[in-house]
This record gives sequence, structure tokens and C-alpha cells, in this order.
Amino acid sequence: MTESHNPSDSPSDRPSDGPHPRPTPSGPRRRDVLASTAGLAAGAVLLDGLGAQPSSAAVPSASGSSASGSSGNGPVRTESGLVSGVPAATTGVTVFRGIPYAATTAGKNRWRLPQPAPSWKGVRKADTFGDAPPQASATLTMSEDCLNLNIWTGARSGGERRPVYVWLYGGGFSAGSGSDPAFDGSVLAGKGVVVVTINYRLGALGFLATPELSAEDRHGVSGNYGLLDQIAALKWVRRNIAAFGGDTRRVTVGGQSAGAGSTDMLSMSPLTAGLFRRSLAESQVRHPGDPELRYLGVSLRKMDTALEQGPAYAASKGASTTEELRALPWQDFTDGASLKDESVDTKSVAKPPLFRPVVDGWVLPAGYMATYEARAQHDVWYLAGNNLDESGAVPETAFAYWREAGYPDRPGAPPVHVTLDDHVSAARRKFGAMADEFLALYPAATDDEAALAGNDAVRDNSRVSTYLWGKEWTKGARRPVYTYFWTHRPPGPDHDIRGAYHGSEIVYFFGNLYPGTQAWTDQDREIADTLSSYLANYITSGDPNGHGLPHWPAYRPGSPTVMEIGEHYGPMPVASPEKVDFWRRFFATQEAW
Repeated sequence: MTESHNPSDSPSDRPSDGPHPRPTPSGPRRRDVLASTAGLAAGAVLLDGLGAQPSSAAVPSASGSSASGSSGNGPVRTESGLVSGVPAATTGVTVFRGIPYAATTAGKNRWRLPQPAPSWKGVRKADTFGDAPPQASATLTMSEDCLNLNIWTGARSGGERRPVYVWLYGGGFSAGSGSDPAFDGSVLAGKGVVVVTINYRLGALGFLATPELSAEDRHGVSGNYGLLDQIAALKWVRRNIAAFGGDTRRVTVGGQSAGAGSTDMLSMSPLTAGLFRRSLAESQVRHPGDPELRYLGVSLRKMDTALEQGPAYAASKGASTTEELRALPWQDFTDGASLKDESVDTKSVAKPPLFRPVVDGWVLPAGYMATYEARAQHDVWYLAGNNLDESGAVPETAFAYWREAGYPDRPGAPPVHVTLDDHVSAARRKFGAMADEFLALYPAATDDEAALAGNDAVRDNSRVSTYLWGKEWTKGARRPVYTYFWTHRPPGPDHDIRGAYHGSEIVYFFGNLYPGTQAWTDQDREIADTLSSYLANYITSGDPNGHGLPHWPAYRPGSPTVMEIGEHYGPMPVASPEKVDFWRRFFATQEAW
């Protein structure tokens, strides 16, 4: 691979990031919020030559069309037809729901490149979310006609050129949808951002690889259909978002968990060159040598392994050919969340999902470390971080609660009944010759101390891993990087059990503290205003800082610190120098992903 050139970085057309007005938080600001606790072209070929030609007649270009606002000043013209939106939750913002960016993936389109969406006549009322991708859910309306997106905009005309945020949901590549209320873009749109949420294929329907599927593909690969959906959506945004007041030269891609991993993968794929300028990853961005990466959905599969697993999965469905697989109902393929990849030795509490992205030589030419070493990632701005109580860490108060409540240990979950023997044996299993050094850095003499020491190690691991990832990333990218550590525990009856759990930051970044969902406090609302302002600033200019906000310093490879957000705001050490050095040397002994 070679380092991609982002055409929007050319001096002739590069937008000036400086003069754009930055959103600022409303209301009074406290820099230190309460005390710290211990404890997300019209008629063009969909993939610019990678998919089939449109099956319907081209419609007039979307460029120069008027964007509809909440005042109802006319529909918006997309490449497939006219769409009208409806007023969103924020005054002055219009939402367009369920716009198809590609055709149905059913029938002959199952396990194929996303195909162009059909055109329509008249005005399509975009007031209802489209179907979600098939998955194990009892509440979502699902079908294989699921490649749709949603847009929130406060623009009054197509000439406003507001920055664009494309959001990718998490869920281990087996669950999720762009219609989740947590991802409502109204607040961010009110702060000047055009927000886009999308659907992409999941589980076996999104990531199955077989020799027969590879043989029918002109690139000779299979297994990354979900990522190709994401790329198709970005292509749609490039061709159409100006009509909604969006600036195609200021697109940010962001996501949480598997969505964060997708963001990282898209930042490495040659197929996305020039489609976006900034990346944002809420959880899951780790150093390629971190063994904790192995059990996550973002641990990339090797092509040969995926090609062995695919036929075995097909056989479990009673199918031996692609034709037979395509004849089965989609309901037969919603088991992705329960299937694990037993071929990966995680030395951890869980196995990664069976269906996840593949290093196929085309969408993803290489894994993380090989890409970084080749300096082949896109030179984009990056913002990434982790949470206090995720990846196996829990609030300190949770251990006693679980024990008193009689909760048993569960496979794939952090152990409840941690003993000193558990702590020592787990260290020897994971760290081998470095176990004694680990136990000296994270000592324990009792069962309770063992639980807390293990907790501390998990948190240090996460912070140090992202810090060391930054050192690798910035070797081949010159744009600024910002990192964070989220420490606020949302309110609720499980406040002291779940803590600042995986995904708890999402509603704060989006500003979506819905009344009645939790007993939100003034502190919560203030944090949400701060985080959504940070995010809007970053999407706008590549710098989260703005008037009235606590200063967020950019990442520096020689400074092992991270920006704490939530309970406090300011740089904090990722770990002690001795612990940073330990994790660095340990990662160096591991096979890099």
C-alpha cells in the first residue's frame, strides 16, 4: 500500500479550518465538575466503479439544491429523487429519515457489493426510519432492504457548507442500527453540524467469506460486505450532502465500539481516500500488540481463516453452495452475536465474534501494524478514547454488591468472585515470564486487594494501549490526534454497579439526555453540553477546543497523558512511568494484529 493523498488537502480547495465559528457551550461552566470518583453524482456508480451501474434513469444533480429547514422551504433533490424532512427535536433543525443509499441486499444482492438505490418519482416523505439490518432483536423492524441513512441539518440552503458527521454504530458487528435514539443528531445539528447515521450489514450477512463468494467477485475476495456498505454510504454523502447544506470537504467519520473499529479500518482502506478528513473512535482503538485486542470485534480475521470458517457455517445451515445460502430466509442468519471465533487464543475472558472484518487485500490490504509500518493510513485528524469501567474494569463498589447479591461468575464476563489465587494464576497465564514483574506493579495480599489490583491493571492497560497506538499512528500521519478517558458514571439504580460503562459516553457526546430515561442532574446536563460542544468543534475545525471549554491538549508521543473528561477536565497520566514501560515491553512480545 502507499500513503493515500486526500484531494481536499490541496491548497487550491482546502477549506480554512480557522475562521469557521466554533460552537460554544451554553450556560455557566465549571471546569471541575464535582469530585472525582475511582471509578462512543447523480446516477454515479455506487462505489465509483466498484459496483453495478444504476438500474434506473438518472435524476438531476443534487448540487445546488435547496436544503429543507424546519420552516418547510421545499424538498431536497438527491440523486434518486426528491425528499422532504420533518422538524427535529431541536428548533430550526430538520430530520430526513430512512433515505436509501443503496438497493435491497436481498436475493441476488445478498453477499454482493452494495448496488445503487432505485429512483422514485414525486417527493418522498422522509419521516420514518428505514428497516434495520437483520440481527437477533425482538424490537427492531428488520429486513434486507436496510441500507438507508438519516440526516439532521439546520441549514436553510444547499450553499451553507456546514461540517458533516457520519456516525457508525457499535454492536460487535452483529447488532445495532442508525435509528437508535441515542444517536439522534438534533443537538449537534443545532450546533452547526450536519449529522448522518447509517445502517450497514451485520453478522453472517455482512461478513461471511467463502471460496465460492470470492470466485464470483471480480476482486477475488469476500467477507467485508458491511464495510463496503459503510464506504457506499460515504460515497453517497460525497455526492449528495451538499444539497442538505453539508460541506463535502469537511466530513468526519465516527463511531463507538465496533463503529470505532470501523472508523479505524476506513482510515486504513485505500477505497476511502479523500472521502473524509477526520476520524473519531469511542473505545476499541488499541495498540496492535495489545492482546486485549484479540477478543474484540475489531480483531481482524485473516483471509485463509475466514475462508475455512465460511463453508463450515454454511454447512450448519444445511447449505453447500451460494445458491442454497441465498435461498434461505434472512431469519436463518441472525445468530452472529452468539457465534464466537474459537480459533483465536485470547488469553482473556472472551472470544471475538465469528463474523467480523477480514484482511482481504482489497478493502483492507493489511492489518493494523503492517499498515502503520508502511505509513499507509490516511493522514486524517483523529480523536480517540476509552471509558473508566469497560474492557473488564468495573466500579470498585460493584464487587461487594455482586458478592452480597449472590451473583455467580459468568463465562465471557469480568469475574465477580476474584481471589488472590485467581489474580496470580491469571497473571502467569497472560504475562508468562513477565508475570512476577506484573505482580510487583499490581500487588495484592488479600482477595479484595486482588480484585482492585486487577481493576487497576485493566484501566492502565486501556489508557497505555491507546497512548502507544498514538505513537504508531503519528509515525505516518501529521494531523493532530486527541485522546480522552471518560470517567463520569451516569445516574440510575445501577450507578454503582455499571459505572462509566462501555457506551455510557455516547448520549453525552450527542447531547441526548432524554427526560424520563434517567434522573439526569444539572451536572449531567452540563457535561452533555460540554462534550457535544467539544465534538461539534472537532468536527468543524479538527480542534475540540473553543471559548468557555476546559483546554484539551493535543496528543504528544513523548507525553504519556490523556485528557480526562466527565468528572474532571484536564490531562492525567496514562499510568506511572514504570507501568507504561511494562506495558510497552509486554506488547512488544506479542503478535501484532
